[in-house]
Amino acid sequence: MACVFVAAGLLEPVFAEPSTCSYTTYKWNVAQRKAVEYQRVRHPYSQVKNIERDAATGCTVCEQDQVDIDLPGIKPFKMCRQLAGPVAAALNDLLTQGQPIYKVIAYRVGMTRGDIDAAGNRTKFSNHSFGIALDINDEQNGLYDQCSRFGPQCRLIKGGRWLPSQVGSWTENSHVVHRMQRLGFKWGGRIKGKQKDFMHFSPTGY
Repeated sequence: MACVFVAAGLLEPVFAEPSTCSYTTYKWNVAQRKAVEYQRVRHPYSQVKNIERDAATGCTVCEQDQVDIDLPGIKPFKMCRQLAGPVAAALNDLLTQGQPIYKVIAYRVGMTRGDIDAAGNRTKFSNHSFGIALDINDEQNGLYDQCSRFGPQCRLIKGGRWLPSQVGSWTENSHVVHRMQRLGFKWGGRIKGKQKDFMHFSPTGY
């Protein structure tokens, strides 16, 4: 069953379990630093594997579990049906308040996390793959590595430069960050480790 969450009067449908699970995916090769082994996957929904399902939310990588979110001035994007309603409502409120939200990217399937296999490929799906992560304003909130703490040594590897004073860039005090945290999303600008992902929101922050 497909549904579109729109700005006016968010729909709250009752979903039946689909009969089929299908999605397009790839693996991230660490050595080559690029996506490889693109493939189209299709099998009965009853055969969804543990690796294809997020244990915390129940969301899967299946296209059939994703719904469209259509908000004013934003290109429609897909998100897991379990989370789509609250997220759409929150983003719509923020837009109504005049918050500078220009672009949202959510569902996209790829193995970009986890251990590395013998071919140099990652072996686990990202949070985006389950439709439980969002990138908001990637052009103003880049992903950096070599960045245990933000400074000149940080290397921008995706998106645009993050400048705390720039309109559309997020900080700990941004309304967008606070509202997403109230929904249970962690901000990638606070994650531990060598990366800072200022565009990113997910239940784990990664």
